[in-house]
Order: sequence, then structure tokens, then C-alpha cells
Amino acid sequence: QVQLVESGGGLVQAGGSLRLSCAASGSTFSGHAMGWFRQAPGKERVFVASINRSGSATYYADSVKGRFTISRDNAKNTVNLQMNSLKPEDTAVYYCAARPSRLFHGTSPSDYAYWGQGTQVTVSS
Repeated sequence: QVQLVESGGGLVQAGGSLRLSCAASGSTFSGHAMGWFRQAPGKERVFVASINRSGSATYYADSVKGRFTISRDNAKNTVNLQMNSLKPEDTAVYYCAARPSRLFHGTSPSDYAYWGQGTQVTVSS
């Protein structure tokens, strides 16, 4: 069992930056691949980025590639999402997720077992 708590969301102007953090507790953090998803109002939850257990490999949705960076610190049990050059279409609730697997390319929410409560990101134009 893994408990996840996101932080760092807020309101930012287009072109700005935000850094989301996700703190994990419970089961061994380094045994889990981690991901970030987002859900806009009235839309499905979609994949944003993921990272493998050691932090040596990452995977991104095309919509955020080159603008967002996922990283993790296994000593601190945290995973971060640095978001640069934000656009109004990035507005959504952002969720941290964990899966007890070495596989990290999963882009479906069903690939992940544990979820945080989400943090709101709003990008104004």
C-alpha cells in the first residue's frame, strides 16, 4: 500500500512555470514506477509522464514533451513534475500515481494501483 500526496499546484500565466511534488509513504517507494496524469473538467484522465523505479528512464505524452520534466528522489520518497512554458490547455487537476512494477511505459490509468488526491493547475491566457 502506498499513500500519495500532491502539492505545488496553483494559478499561473501562460508561459510560466510550476513544480508539482508528490510525497509517498507506506510501501517501498523505490519498488514502484511513478506517473503523473491530468484531468480537465468533463474529460477523461490522461497520461502526462512516467519514470522508472531508479529514475534512469522517463516517458512523456507528446503534448508535454520538451516542456515538462519528471524526476524522483528515492531517498526522500518524492516524485516531481517540473512544468515550463505552460499553456491554457495544461489546465487540469494533476494526479500522482504509483505502480508496483519495473514497467513504466503504461499510459492508461488502469496501469497504476495507487493515486493521490490531485492538485489543481490553472493556466490563464
